[in-house]
Amino acid sequence: MKNQDLLERSRAAVWHPCTQMRRHETLPLVPISHGRGVWLYDFKGKRYLDAVSSWWTNLFGHANPDINAALKDQLDRLAHVMLAGFTHAPVVELSERLSSRTGGRLGHAFYASDGASATEIALKMSFHSWRNRGETAKIGFVSLKNGYHGETVGALSVTDVALFKDTYGPLLRQTVQVPSPDWRLAEAGEGGKAYALRAAEALEAHLAQHHETTAALILEPLVQGAAGMAMYHPAYLRQARELCDRYRVHLIADEIAVGFGRTGSFFACEQAGIWPDLMCLSKGITGGYLPLSAVMATEDIYQAFYDEEVSRGFLHSHSYTGNPLACRAALTVLNLFERDDVLARTREMASLINGLAGEIRALPYVRDFRHTGMIWAFEVADAPADFSRRLFSEGLKREILLRPMGHTVYWMPPYVMTTDDARHMVQATLEALRAVICPESRDSDSRFRA
Repeated sequence: MKNQDLLERSRAAVWHPCTQMRRHETLPLVPISHGRGVWLYDFKGKRYLDAVSSWWTNLFGHANPDINAALKDQLDRLAHVMLAGFTHAPVVELSERLSSRTGGRLGHAFYASDGASATEIALKMSFHSWRNRGETAKIGFVSLKNGYHGETVGALSVTDVALFKDTYGPLLRQTVQVPSPDWRLAEAGEGGKAYALRAAEALEAHLAQHHETTAALILEPLVQGAAGMAMYHPAYLRQARELCDRYRVHLIADEIAVGFGRTGSFFACEQAGIWPDLMCLSKGITGGYLPLSAVMATEDIYQAFYDEEVSRGFLHSHSYTGNPLACRAALTVLNLFERDDVLARTREMASLINGLAGEIRALPYVRDFRHTGMIWAFEVADAPADFSRRLFSEGLKREILLRPMGHTVYWMPPYVMTTDDARHMVQATLEALRAVICPESRDSDSRFRA
């Protein structure tokens, strides 16, 4: 298929996510033919370094030979079977191995197909478990300001991103948002840890007054993704765990984007030395291959549902819950972590990228350059209103896929990138930034002319 043919057919037939489709009249879609490692290729052979891991999912590269082989093997065994009343080897082994990654603290896995569904499941589990224990007043939820947990109606109720939330406000349940521990919000001279603890004081004040009607606190550990990669000190997680214990409120850790090594530890919560009551997983769980999400629960929550009465069971289902192909991909992801000592390798790569990025940090318009694990971000001061689209376009010209969030530029690359890949990522970003910010280049691309 030719590039132009695919573009025209896609624009006519496909409604793309989080997209104002009219913009593609002037900003063409990018047609992708295939992928290899950190690179995506169009039908003309032009390549693009996937600096965002295809919406934060691709951990071990496109067309990874180990995941490919596992899926081919599984196809000849079992593609799908309903998980209600049936079971299969991949889902059992995956559940056991995920639990072992928590030291058995989260011993029960419930599966769905996407991150928002995982959020919905966790919220329902929390509410229903309290109800089963006779605490029917516990129906409220608390989340962080600028937090993001998905775009289905329940998940959007605990999300605090105006772009997503305002339009659908009339459909949403009212929840409470407490101050984010994002270190960029600290006062002059106030360190990240001190500010995190100050933000936790606001959480404490709320729970002290409302714990009897609060079911759970949900948060993204260490990094709030859609907030522009807002990063915070693990001291907040330790304090949140202590407060949830004190006031008998569930702690839900949304590790959908930050789990599976993205923050430098396998799960982000490990850096605070705590475990939640419920943990949501998705995105990197299958290495970017197949839709899968999971909610890991403690024994205490599981036992609240263990009863003869059907109405006291957890009332939630998905047709493709625990799909064998997706579970097999996830098992291969776990195998790769163990075989290749991935966390040690990513620490080395992070150190290399931090060194290479010195020239970007030194740019006069770059603010708050920050890094956690395999996530980097910075803001561009005084950027043009259409900065994100311009940088995306300039990046493509330089063989890199960047998707800025407003004036925030970030990298979240696959773990398999090489030194040469890292050099290209940094250099291409630097050149794209200069092309957008330098006034003489701002009107050079005819696609953005009025």
